[in-house]
Amino acid sequence: MGETKGWYVYMVRCADLSLYTGVTTDVERRVKEHNGASKSARYTRARQPVVLVYQETASSRSDACKREAHIKTFSRKQKLALQEKASLA
Repeated sequence: MGETKGWYVYMVRCADLSLYTGVTTDVERRVKEHNGASKSARYTRARQPVVLVYQETASSRSDACKREAHIKTFSRKQKLALQEKASLA
């Protein structure tokens, strides 16, 4: 039987200081991909390097995608507050 992977919602800060939010089962791998040429998202490809600034766990892919969509509605100020709250925890 295969190992069940957890899902994560993550946020990276790009070189131009913009913020990108996504979902993955392996945050470290995904950040490396964002900093590469072949598997980076179109948005981050032109804004490298990126640095991980926030992550949270989700119970399923569906929950991760819903949370990602919710975070993407946040203002920049709200996203920075989320990042700050996580760094204090």
